[in-house]
Amino acid sequence: MEGPLITIIVPIYNVAVYIDRCVDSLLHQDYRNLEIILVDDGSTDGGSLVCDKWDKRDPRVKVIHQANGGLSAARNAALDIMTGDYVTMLDGDDFVSTAFVSTLLNIINTTGASIAAAQWTLFTDGTEPHIDTTPGKLTTFTSAQAINDVFYQHTLTNSACCKLFKSSLFHDVRFPVGMLYEDLAVIYDLLRQAPAVVHTSQSLYYYRQRTFSITDGIYNPKRAHVLDITEQLEQRMAAEAPQHLAAVRSRRLSACFNIMLLHGASDDVTARCWAGIKALRWQCLVNPHVRAKNKIGILLSLLGKQAVLLFKK
Repeated sequence: MEGPLITIIVPIYNVAVYIDRCVDSLLHQDYRNLEIILVDDGSTDGGSLVCDKWDKRDPRVKVIHQANGGLSAARNAALDIMTGDYVTMLDGDDFVSTAFVSTLLNIINTTGASIAAAQWTLFTDGTEPHIDTTPGKLTTFTSAQAINDVFYQHTLTNSACCKLFKSSLFHDVRFPVGMLYEDLAVIYDLLRQAPAVVHTSQSLYYYRQRTFSITDGIYNPKRAHVLDITEQLEQRMAAEAPQHLAAVRSRRLSACFNIMLLHGASDDVTARCWAGIKALRWQCLVNPHVRAKNKIGILLSLLGKQAVLLFKK
């Protein structure tokens, strides 16, 4: 008996040399009822031709060609046309285990969860990741527990990759176009709709770390979007979900430390981060759920701004 249709969304932008590995891992899934949407987001390296090759090769592959609009615009275009009962997302330079879909779908079927999440393995471009076939340990979260866990940065991540969602969760949810940290901006709206979220400790997703990728340790002005997003989340929690306010403040503190260390220069961005650290540090220091990394940063901040900046060195 054929199971539910699973939509897999893959934004493609200037990753032509990696597309074959990515799509091949999807077409060799041991679960076959798939809709694979490749979104060519204005690629200039021949990636559009590679997408069209796969479109002709397998009827489960669909291709959207559009002008470059960024990751959010690409994902949104696919969300607008998807027909699957469940949806997952992949970056075009990553790949997944052959059991990625079947494992996450089985978790949903056996637990009644609306979201199933797996671990990922980070590997450096030019190397091969360790393929883990060990069955994972399952952890079940209520909606409230999952939201706090994500914002405290414990087990669950805010990434849209590495997860299988009921498609209905995206009915009124789209990614903010033109912003980095787009996953962080929407994760609350997804998790608050999910009565249960189940995480497996098994690594099923292989995340390629490339030099000069958009999320590496080099500062660019768009990275400050995380300050906007976490401040907006803090305001929203204060108004509608105060039970998550402490967790969101912990996440905002992380954002302030991260951007301050990446940026370094003494200007408005650094001043904004430093003001956020000073405003949040005492309440986060006494919060037992705040991760140790943040608390180390807090203790350094008590010695002054330069002590935090020197920590990077």
